[in-house]
Amino acid sequence: MLAMPAAFAAAQAAPTRFQLACMTLPYSAFPLERSLRGIQMAGYSYVAWGVQHEKKPLLDVNASPSEAVRIARMSKDSGLTPVMMFSTVNVEAANAVDAHRRRVAQAAAAGIPFLLTFGKTGKGEYELFVANLRAVAPDAKQAGVTVVIKQHGGNTATGRDCARIVAEVASDAVKICYDAGNVLDYENQDPIADIATCASDIRAFAIKDHRNTPKDEDCGPGFGEIDHYKLLRPVMRTGLTIPLACENIFEPLVPRPATPEGVDVLARRAREYLESVLSGLRTVI
Repeated sequence: MLAMPAAFAAAQAAPTRFQLACMTLPYSAFPLERSLRGIQMAGYSYVAWGVQHEKKPLLDVNASPSEAVRIARMSKDSGLTPVMMFSTVNVEAANAVDAHRRRVAQAAAAGIPFLLTFGKTGKGEYELFVANLRAVAPDAKQAGVTVVIKQHGGNTATGRDCARIVAEVASDAVKICYDAGNVLDYENQDPIADIATCASDIRAFAIKDHRNTPKDEDCGPGFGEIDHYKLLRPVMRTGLTIPLACENIFEPLVPRPATPEGVDVLARRAREYLESVLSGLRTVI
């Protein structure tokens, strides 16, 4: 297990302030306005912006910061505070540094504290991955935005791999968004053991579950094989504000809902499940 920094260890006396959020990603087949309304009706106060809606970018990488402000206003008018957005650009891409700087500017303008990014699932290009994050980190720090990388195979296969990258970048503006579903899915590794190697670097979660049996398939939290009580226990007393952003809320084995109302039901269920987990953990942590 990696050593826990002294500052993080000292903060262990303070409870973590979790922000239960739903990504708009599960609503990608429907208009953004309907997605925001559904997330609010499902009982969330926070939202993470997904990638596309009706096959059009939610926020183009080349859009002006004023467009991000407009969407943030739309989110808030729906009763939701945006807490995270996707970069939509791989960290190893040729245009990664400029694109991430534009995303940082958009996030800052919208008041979004976390920019979620990742790389390719293939091995290689480790040095480029680290160099690009180092180049973006000063802009992110100045803007008050934290760039969070998540497990996505290859150089970022596990939390341990991501913690190594964070240590090499060596900036408070680059941390981890933990994705337990990807650790189990891509690597078939136990995320419960893995999260212990990187807990001090986690600033957000991309919540999804995964099943290997009877079918290899991602799914919503509580539908899969990941024990979220064990998963969240290491980060219950960080003294930080940490979004838990539901990326996948769907049931395994059965078709996904064809209507936004069907997605609403699953969004509410995911929130209620996570609230139950946190409520239970708070009694023993």
